[in-house]
This record gives sequence, C-alpha cells and structure tokens, in this order.
Amino acid sequence: MTEHEKTTSPHPFSQRLLAWYDEFGRELPWRSTRDPYRIWISEIILQQTRVAQGYDYYLRFIHRFPTVETLAAAPQDEVMRQWEGLGYYSRARNLHAAAQQIVEQGGFPTDYEGVRNLKGVGDYTAAAICSFAYDLPTAVVDGNVYRVLSRFLASTLPSTAQQAKRLLQPLPRNLSLPNELQTTIKRLWTLELCNAHHELHNVCSAL
Repeated sequence: MTEHEKTTSPHPFSQRLLAWYDEFGRELPWRSTRDPYRIWISEIILQQTRVAQGYDYYLRFIHRFPTVETLAAAPQDEVMRQWEGLGYYSRARNLHAAAQQIVEQGGFPTDYEGVRNLKGVGDYTAAAICSFAYDLPTAVVDGNVYRVLSRFLASTLPSTAQQAKRLLQPLPRNLSLPNELQTTIKRLWTLELCNAHHELHNVCSAL
C-alpha cells in the first residue's frame, strides 16, 4: 500500500467498485505484475486488439522477449515475426525502437514525462504504465472511463473527446482511485453492463 492510499479515505464510489471487482475482475497476467516492461507490452498490444485475441500474443511475446534488454537486442525482423497477425505493425516497430531507448537510458523511466517520451507512447499509455507499475496518481482516462464517470455524474459527455478529457481527467484522482479501481472502471464498461440500450443494472447502482 502506498502512502497515498494510506492517507486517503476511500470515496464510497471507490469502495463499491472495488467490491464489485473483487467478485468479477478477470485474472490476467499483466494485472499481477508491477513490472513496467510487461505492463507496457500489454498496453501496446491492447491498443487495437481485444483481450481475447491479445492474451496469447502477450504470452508468446513475453516468452520470447522476457526483458526490455532482450527486446532491444533482437533483430527487428524477429520482433515483426512475433507480432505477425496483430496488425498495426507500427506498434511493433515503435516497441523495438523504444526498448533500445530504454536500454540506452539505463533502465525503464520511472516518471510520467520519461515514459511519455518513449517512442509510440501517448498520454493514455504513459498514464496507465505510471499508475499500474508505480502507483503514481496519473488518471488513466479512455472512452470507457469517460462513460462510467459520466454515468456517475449523471451527465452526458461533451461533444468532443478533448472536452470530455478536460472535464473528467481530474476525477479519478479526486475520487481516490488507485490503479485497481481504474482497471475496474474500464472492466465495468467493457462488460457492457451500462450502455445506451439498457437501464442501470444492479451492479451499476454503484454509480
């Protein structure tokens, strides 16, 4: 438990979602590690890939390249072979280039700016790595999180993603959302328990 978690009284919203996650959360290999390298690989794979498809690719990729050093040292052709079938091949090329950056820097960066400066890493991915690996208070806000938090606020999303981001970005921190809870919010929406075609279900009474 981090000092932030020790000193922050959980919001009732946080408590109820964590209780839901204890019962319904999926066991996935990248959720049981604090290794930033493995979390990074999972985030890049899942950018344009469903978990059901990405799961086996993640396991094979980590088996072949268990550390950032092995990925950096591999020929690019080998990296591309391991990625074959996932599509969006620039992701694999960026992973390889970023792994070489990391090795040249002497290790995986430990702050948001350092992670964000890696090739192919955007705001969302940097926030996810920093939250899940280091427990930094970086809000991991994507479309799923927008929808759940807007339901919590009983409001509609702004017309553009950028407006929604400005409105909702502070909320995960203000509601005392540790990394487990940010994962929970994403999982809640991907189960489609709340969407435009359904009334709030029992689990969504937490919102």
